[in-house]
Amino acid sequence: MLESPLVRKNPSLYVFLPLFYTVWSDSVLTPSEVETMKGLLRSQSWLTDEERDFLLSQINPGSPPTAQELIHWRDSILKISNGSAQKQSLVDLGMAMVKHHTQGEVPSTLQKAKPALDQIEQTLGFISQEGAYHFHSHRDTLTARQATQTTFEVAALTRILEQGEEDIIRKVKTIISDPAFRYPDTTDLRTKREQVLRWAHYLAEQGLGNIAYPNEYGGKGDMAAYFAAMEALSFHDISLVVKFGVQFGLWGMSVYFLGTEKHHRKYLKQIGTLELPGCFAMTETNHGSNVKGIETTATYNHANQTFTIHTPHEQARKEYIGNAALHGRMATVFAKLIIDGKDYGVSAFVVPLRDAHGKVLPGITIEDCGHKMGLNGVDNGIIYFNQVVIPKDDMLDRFSSVTAEGKFDSPIASDNRRFFTMLGTLVGGRIGIPRSSVSTSKTGLTIAIKYSDQRRQFGPEGGEEVPILNYRSHQRRLMPLLANVYALHFSLRYLTHRFLSRTEEDMQEIEALAAGLKAFATWNNTHTLQQCREACGGKGYLTENRIDDLKNDTDIYTTFEGDNTVMLQLVAKSRLSEFKQEFANMNLFGMLNYLGNQAKTSLSEMNPLIVRNTDDDHLLDPEFHLNAFRFRERDILTSAAKRLKRHIESGMDSFDAFNVAQHHLIEVGQAYVERIILEQFQAAVARVADAGCKTVLTRLCALFALSQLEKNKGWYLENGYMEGVKTKAIRKMVNQLCWDIRQEAVPLVDAFDIPESCLAAPIVAKR
Repeated sequence: MLESPLVRKNPSLYVFLPLFYTVWSDSVLTPSEVETMKGLLRSQSWLTDEERDFLLSQINPGSPPTAQELIHWRDSILKISNGSAQKQSLVDLGMAMVKHHTQGEVPSTLQKAKPALDQIEQTLGFISQEGAYHFHSHRDTLTARQATQTTFEVAALTRILEQGEEDIIRKVKTIISDPAFRYPDTTDLRTKREQVLRWAHYLAEQGLGNIAYPNEYGGKGDMAAYFAAMEALSFHDISLVVKFGVQFGLWGMSVYFLGTEKHHRKYLKQIGTLELPGCFAMTETNHGSNVKGIETTATYNHANQTFTIHTPHEQARKEYIGNAALHGRMATVFAKLIIDGKDYGVSAFVVPLRDAHGKVLPGITIEDCGHKMGLNGVDNGIIYFNQVVIPKDDMLDRFSSVTAEGKFDSPIASDNRRFFTMLGTLVGGRIGIPRSSVSTSKTGLTIAIKYSDQRRQFGPEGGEEVPILNYRSHQRRLMPLLANVYALHFSLRYLTHRFLSRTEEDMQEIEALAAGLKAFATWNNTHTLQQCREACGGKGYLTENRIDDLKNDTDIYTTFEGDNTVMLQLVAKSRLSEFKQEFANMNLFGMLNYLGNQAKTSLSEMNPLIVRNTDDDHLLDPEFHLNAFRFRERDILTSAAKRLKRHIESGMDSFDAFNVAQHHLIEVGQAYVERIILEQFQAAVARVADAGCKTVLTRLCALFALSQLEKNKGWYLENGYMEGVKTKAIRKMVNQLCWDIRQEAVPLVDAFDIPESCLAAPIVAKR
């Protein structure tokens, strides 16, 4: 077109060039575009027949311009626009070309035709000069301008996160940053297991193995430090974390909590130094979460003061036992206590598996579970017992024992209460696992966010590529998960404090809280790491960038220490018991007061003004967030109680009633946990004195709350707590918070202070 004598003779024809280039830019001229352009050309009375025919030939689908011609067209337009076409339409660009080629004059006939040309541009669907963006050499967009900034002191936020645990965390991070802890470049099962065992010995040498045990047995009596160490270790290798947890936590703590002084003297010091590697043998093939149903037996023989430990059939074997396949020399074995033919329920016993040289003892059969989806540094095994005899003193007898006369004895009369008290002492595992999972979520998010801040992809036409973290979809994927991790961090600190300062009266609530937070944190971790993997694209799929190990090694956390679905049912049953007790203790005045408060809640929170309120101040109000969470929790709990009561009163067996309402019970557990997490996040933010940290944490807290409300918007709409206009406003506010937090996302993950050697992902290596 540019070389045509007709164009040189009549430069006014240049007005069509930007339109022609734009409709051909995708290499396909559609029938509707052809007809629109034909109509445009035929309507221009100032064109001669020859000029019109020539222009029509330029939009012939059967004879498209060549690639070289299109490049020539574009360069010519760019030369005239000088790369600053942002505020110009395609017709404006065409007019500028005409003006250039006529030495500053635009013919009056063409000026009169401009409205018709503008109308054609709109008809073709070019919105607000979007078509002209093809000709920008530089595009200044909001998306491109967004960048990382720091509005708070990163070290100050780290101190807030580590408050009270700084010393032990610093010690662990120093140890795991040592070259001795460099990740091995191997997939060999035995090599990996031996490396993890060496690492565990290094930790024991540093005094971390016995840190929770009493001073008289070589420890420091510091359970808080044990949890903090386990969390910090989770920045490194999860096989090591599990090995550490099995040896010093499950094996050692079972002896400590379920045994008495004679067991402590005999075993604890050697356990803490890893001289006596051991196992925690509870789970059976036939019975996973149902500990009460295990079938391994411990039969008492009064004549020689011994117990005989026996696996009655193959499905009663102990399965998936950490440390069993290679390294464990002893095990805490959970078995049914049989005295004179009578079953006295589950008790715990110390049973030897191997001698000091690692040889499996008579009566013990051990099989290797082999290669697993993850955690291949842990030697999981299967254990069978064939009439294995142990001395009476190796019964862990804090809660159940056999007297000198050969009779069963316990300080707790109730079988059920004794069983749950025994398991309750081991609730520490349900604190360590979610804290570990939060560390792996922090690691995954650090890798994904830092990579997304560096990785550039796509961009405005004519402009530079932008960091993928600037894209709303990417922010929507990662920022709520960053808020979740911060929320879980503070709520798990609260759980740890409750556990360490527990009283007997608190234990039911603490167990429920631990079960619920374990479920929420580990499910959140699994989801977070998957999103991090996808957010890193193909780079996230490479083993060298660590996300695959994090995903595979922690996937078991959702069923480890109790299946998450079962955990939430445990939470629900605890909440229902409290609910029932609350009403049982109410007199008439208390009942009327309760009903009055419920009515006030309905009037204050469910009036038309509130359910439709979309003001920013209201949507960001922490009181609105907490009220909404509490209302949902209470309503679901009340409706579940009514539902169960109705089923049971109609004659349904209570077991069937709970099964029918099982999905409802899971919602009870979820609503309770979400409320606790928000409460503790808000409380933690309120305690922060540093202004910069407080501001960014307040924003994260609002994002956590609103993203949970958005997740549960169907429930709020069904129950009339919100209307559609409000849930839409919440969605918009979540988008805005993700946009705002993106700018501080990198310093927010820097505040986790994860050692570079632990990140070990080339895609986030310092440049």
